[in-house]
Amino acid sequence: MSTSKRLKADRAAQRRADREAKRARRRDGGLLDRPVDLREERLRVLIVCEGAQTEPNYFQQFPVRATVHVKVEGLGDHTLSLVNRAIERRDAGRYDEAWVVFDRDSFPPDRFRAAIQSAQAAGLRLAYTNEAFECWYLLHFHYTDAALSRATYEARLTEALGRPYRKNDRGMYATLRTRQADAIRNAERLLASYGADHDPERDNPSTTVHRLVQRLTALAKA
Repeated sequence: MSTSKRLKADRAAQRRADREAKRARRRDGGLLDRPVDLREERLRVLIVCEGAQTEPNYFQQFPVRATVHVKVEGLGDHTLSLVNRAIERRDAGRYDEAWVVFDRDSFPPDRFRAAIQSAQAAGLRLAYTNEAFECWYLLHFHYTDAALSRATYEARLTEALGRPYRKNDRGMYATLRTRQADAIRNAERLLASYGADHDPERDNPSTTVHRLVQRLTALAKA
C-alpha cells in the first residue's frame, strides 16, 4: 500500500473511532463531556455568629487551604432563633459541617439551654461563651476563673492589649495569633474546672470557642 493510501486509511479509522466515542458518550448520558468542577470536591464549612461584626471579623481572618470553603455569617440574632437560622442556612447550602457561635449574655436560662440542646440535636457544632465572646480574647493573656460581667471585658482587654479595645476591631486575629496556644490551654483548663456535671448556663466564665479555633487551624494545614 502506498503512503497516500495508508494515510487515507488511517484518517478513516480515526473518524470511525471518533464516531464510536461520541456514541459511547451519548449512551453514558454525556458525562464524559462534562468539565470537572473542582469546587464540588471542597470541604464546605459554615460558621453562623450571633454578632454582626465582632465574631465574623475574627473568624474571617483564619487562613484555610484551597480545598476548603469557609463561609462566615454574622446574623445579629440570638440564642434559639440564631440556631434555627443556622440550621436553615446549613441545609440550604449543603454544607459538610456547621458551627454556631453565641453568648450567654443576660438571656433567660431556659433560652440559652434550649439553644444548646437544639443545636446539638440538629448536629451543629457549638462555640458558645458565658458571658461574652471577649472572654476568649482575655484567655489569650491569662487564665481566669472569676465570674465576669460582660461590662468588665472592655476595661480588662484595654489593659491587656496596652491600647483601647474596640469591639469590632478587624485586627484581633493578627494581634492574638501568637498567644493562641495559651488561650486554648486556658479554655480547656477552665472547662475542666467545672467537672463532669458542668452546666454551660451556670459556668461563668466558660467558652468552647477554642474548639472552633482548633478546627480552623487544622484546616489551614496542608
